[in-house]
Amino acid sequence: MNQYPITSDILKEKARELGFHKIGIASLGELETKESQRLQTWMKMGYHAGMEWMGNPKRQDVRLVMPEVRSLVCVAINYYTPHQHLESKEYGKISRYGWGRDYHKVLHKKLKQLAMWLESQDEEIKTRYYADTGPIQDKVWAQKAGIGWIAKNGNVITREYGSWVFLGEVLTNVELESDRPATQHCGTCTRCIEACPTDAITEPFVLDANKCIAYHTIENRAETLPESITANLQGWVAGCDICQDVCPWNQRFAQVTDVKDFQPYPGNLTPKLLELAQITDEEWDQRFPASALRRIKPEMLRRNARANLDASRLKNDPESNNI
Repeated sequence: MNQYPITSDILKEKARELGFHKIGIASLGELETKESQRLQTWMKMGYHAGMEWMGNPKRQDVRLVMPEVRSLVCVAINYYTPHQHLESKEYGKISRYGWGRDYHKVLHKKLKQLAMWLESQDEEIKTRYYADTGPIQDKVWAQKAGIGWIAKNGNVITREYGSWVFLGEVLTNVELESDRPATQHCGTCTRCIEACPTDAITEPFVLDANKCIAYHTIENRAETLPESITANLQGWVAGCDICQDVCPWNQRFAQVTDVKDFQPYPGNLTPKLLELAQITDEEWDQRFPASALRRIKPEMLRRNARANLDASRLKNDPESNNI
C-alpha cells in the first residue's frame, strides 16, 4: 500500500508537463518468469551475437538493479519526422533514431527532472532512471505498463505513434497504481518479416542479431562485415529502418514530433557514401556532436560506407575482384 503523498495520476501529469508523450506504470508485484526464460533461450540460441551484456543477471530481475523497487514509471517520446531517405546509390542511409540530437541526452534530462520531482515529495522516496542505458528490459516493462506492445520485429508499437518512440523508465520504491499491460495488435500481418533482406526475424517476435543490418552497422566492431550483410545493406550505414518503414501502424499513425532536438541535422539526411568512406577521425568528431551515432566509431562508419560501395560495384560488375 502506498505510504507516500503521491498518486499515479499526479505523477503522470507531471511527466506530461516535462514533455513525455506516453506514461504508464508497472507494478513489480509477483515477478513473471516467462520474460526471463525467453531472454535466456534467446541467449542460448546465440541470437545476441556479440552483445554479451544482454546476459547480465540484472536484466532478468529488476530487483538486482534496485532492491527496494516497487514500481516502474515507463515513458515514451515520439521522435518521428517526415523526412525520407534518398533512394540513390551515391547516398548512405542513417536510421531515424540518429538523425537529431542524442536521444539519451534528451531523455536523461527529462527523466532526471521527473526523478528529482518524485524524490522531493518525501525524503524517503528513492528513484533510479534509465533510457536504454542500464540492464533493464525496457520493452518488456513498457508493454507491462501499457505503453505499447512488443511487435513481431521486436520493437514496441504504440497506438498513437507507431514504433517511432524512445523508451525510458524511473524505478522507485513508491508502490503506485499500475496500468493494464498492452495487448497485441499485429494480427496476421507479417510485412516486417517479409521485408527484412537478411531474414533476421527468424519467426514472429524472434530477432537474430547475427543477421540484423542494424546490429552489424552499430555494434559489430570487426574490420569487415559478413558477405551476407554487405550484399543486402541497401545503403544503410547506421542502423536500419526497413522493418519499421513497412509497418502499417507506422504508415498510418506516425505523427511529427514536437521535440525540436529530434529534427535531423542536415548532414544526416543525405550523407554521401564516398565522403563517409573517407571520413577522418577529426571530421567524424566534428560532424556528429551530441549524437547517438558516436557509438559508431569512425573506422566502423568508413567500413559501413565502403561495404555499400563494394556491394554496388559488385552488383554492377559481378566479375570484378577489385573489392
